[in-house]
Amino acid sequence: MTRSLRVAALAALLALAGCASPDVATYATEKPTLLPEQYFNGRVDAWGMFTDRSGKVVKRFVVTIDGRWSGDEGVLAEDFTYADGTKQQRTWRIRKLGDGRYVGRADDVVGDAQGEARGNALHWTYTLALPVDGRTWNVEMDDWMYLMDDHVLLNRTAMSKFGVRLGEVTISFRKRP
Repeated sequence: MTRSLRVAALAALLALAGCASPDVATYATEKPTLLPEQYFNGRVDAWGMFTDRSGKVVKRFVVTIDGRWSGDEGVLAEDFTYADGTKQQRTWRIRKLGDGRYVGRADDVVGDAQGEARGNALHWTYTLALPVDGRTWNVEMDDWMYLMDDHVLLNRTAMSKFGVRLGEVTISFRKRP
């Protein structure tokens, strides 16, 4: 193998390593403990924004979530209102699998969303069918939620396509008492 090919291979490996997410087990001892079936049972309000890869805020929104859990099955009805006045709805159907693992589905999610909760963190990965300029893009969502206290949950989601970072979604959730 030529020297330049070895250098290119090493650079590619380092670039891929830089895209990797931390392991959710890193947060196993963090408190308070996030149990999605408890936090998302009832009404939750949220405020968020999408920033493009340069950091420019492209969209702002508010969300009202009505979560209902029965045993290991949950339904989260999300009502989005964007700053430009447009509205969107998404309904998640989530199942607790045990050992901190969850699986979820929504109409605009391609296949199953896979989730794992440890300590104060929840990590979701899924493919979102995102309408953009009259076309639909399937984008990869790397979604991290962190419970700050009994009422506040912070969320950061990296969005990518073909491994290229498109931007980030940041959301602050507040559970109603």
